[in-house]
Amino acid sequence: MNKTIFYWLLAIIITLSAAVYQRATGPTYPKIINLTFADQQYKIKLLRSHSSTKPCQVSLNINNNRVEGKILYRRYPSSNDFTEIIMERDGENLIAQLPNQAPAGKLEYRVLLNDIENNVELLNSGPIIIRFKGDVPATVLIPHIFFMFFAMLFSNLTGLLALGKKERYKFYTIVTTLLLLAGGMILGPIVQKFAFGELWAGVPFGWDLTDNKLLISVVFWVIAVVGNWKKDRPYLSLIAAIILLLVYSIPHSMFGSELDYSTGVIGQG
Repeated sequence: MNKTIFYWLLAIIITLSAAVYQRATGPTYPKIINLTFADQQYKIKLLRSHSSTKPCQVSLNINNNRVEGKILYRRYPSSNDFTEIIMERDGENLIAQLPNQAPAGKLEYRVLLNDIENNVELLNSGPIIIRFKGDVPATVLIPHIFFMFFAMLFSNLTGLLALGKKERYKFYTIVTTLLLLAGGMILGPIVQKFAFGELWAGVPFGWDLTDNKLLISVVFWVIAVVGNWKKDRPYLSLIAAIILLLVYSIPHSMFGSELDYSTGVIGQG
């Protein structure tokens, strides 16, 4: 019993660690910048993903009237000139709005902050890429996240049990595969359809990294199920678990859907 708990605890730790890593490295999660001015620390959050149905409000909580800001932005990818927006002060916040784009459309923007009194540049954020997407209903998104998280959890558990040559690894191999099929191959395309207007952008229709890494994972798990059906082959489940962990560690949405403004076609970034 104690050994079973040990496997579960280790699987939970691995899963949560992978989730934190993915969030910290993913290209669609907000970019965090720490700024020190007048002996005060500021934590600035710059969005890299937003709904295509409304403008994206950039709001910086900087409660010092000596600080002013502006945003330079343009479509991405393009060589167009940057458009400038002067940020307005609303109490303790500096605010500006980026125009919303069609699903998979991207903007490149940078935030510049200055100390008015001394005419000193405090921040040049460098290029931030923000991608716009259609709204996904919670009734689809929440089950998708649920199934994918538990697919990862049970995958890690299966791999550990297979490594320890515990009989229950065969049962969890089937559970993991079913969760992955439900969350990834069924709900995943529905989420993508709402977000970017496409059900599947992986092989054989495209090279979307998110879709293709999911496909690779599913293939290995199906092989593990079939290979263990009549004979114990724990190494197949262990390999499938390692593959899914590696795939999960690749930042989500990297090289994802990207609108080509010149043609109006959605391709891969």
